[in-house]
Amino acid sequence: MDRLEAMRAFVTALDEGSLAAAGRKLGRSPAAMTRAISALEAQIGRPLFERTTRIVRLTEAGRHYSEIARRILAELEELNLLVEGARADPGGVLRITAPVFAGSEILRPCVDSFLDTYPQVRTQLLLLDRVVNLVEEGMDIALRIAHLPDSSLMAVQLGKVRRVVCASPAYLARHPDIHKPSDLTAHQTITLAESRQADHWSFPSRAAGAGGRVVRLTPRMSVNNIAAAKGSALDGNGIVRLFSYQVAEEVRAGQLVILLDAFEAAPLPVHLIAPKERLAIAKTRAFMDFALPLLRAAFTAKSIG
Repeated sequence: MDRLEAMRAFVTALDEGSLAAAGRKLGRSPAAMTRAISALEAQIGRPLFERTTRIVRLTEAGRHYSEIARRILAELEELNLLVEGARADPGGVLRITAPVFAGSEILRPCVDSFLDTYPQVRTQLLLLDRVVNLVEEGMDIALRIAHLPDSSLMAVQLGKVRRVVCASPAYLARHPDIHKPSDLTAHQTITLAESRQADHWSFPSRAAGAGGRVVRLTPRMSVNNIAAAKGSALDGNGIVRLFSYQVAEEVRAGQLVILLDAFEAAPLPVHLIAPKERLAIAKTRAFMDFALPLLRAAFTAKSIG
């Protein structure tokens, strides 16, 4: 196995979570996969993985090498596509990343429709609730909900979303009224464990020149899954804070009631972004053209108020 194929084996092992799974995907024996990784490690002079019989975990050297390897493999694929005339006919693997909930509920149906329209394209959809470096991690496109810093990325806005506080009518009927953020301290709350506001919620001040207010919480439940947090709120177990698109259907159905809307921060923009150089590749350009109207319509449909 040459160095390029060994590099591909390394990246596949990382994506699949084990050498055995990567070997099955690439049609390589476990022994061949082990030899490929060992050869790379010998060339680098440092281990890439902390290996067990079941999983692989990156070392610090492996993390840096994975960023370089993904970039090299992505650039080689793009070169091959261009040489093969991919400017006219989209093909190859399109790598897209998005937050977990937005990716599964909004982006994924759009991707399915795109693949039906362009059967020569395959997709790797990476759903993570963290900011992914598109260049370093070999991504073509990202869905991002945030204010974007100036960068070399091309960004197209799809809409805006609110961060809303809400609870079920059943919960509200059993507990004191909520008129201002400080009232939350007397209530049961459900927070997202991996967010920056797992034990507090911040609200902007409406007074000119005043700082925002922070409400310290002792959550009834802290959970690392949006669907679970929303489900607990729907069952009347507490107050939750989520993005408006995540609760739009339940609010319209009267299953959840928005609270403290007068204290909300300004809405956050939703963008579809891509490295500018990727737009020269047909698969990326085709997805952007295909997805923009669908995603704008989807976020509009998920808006509240």
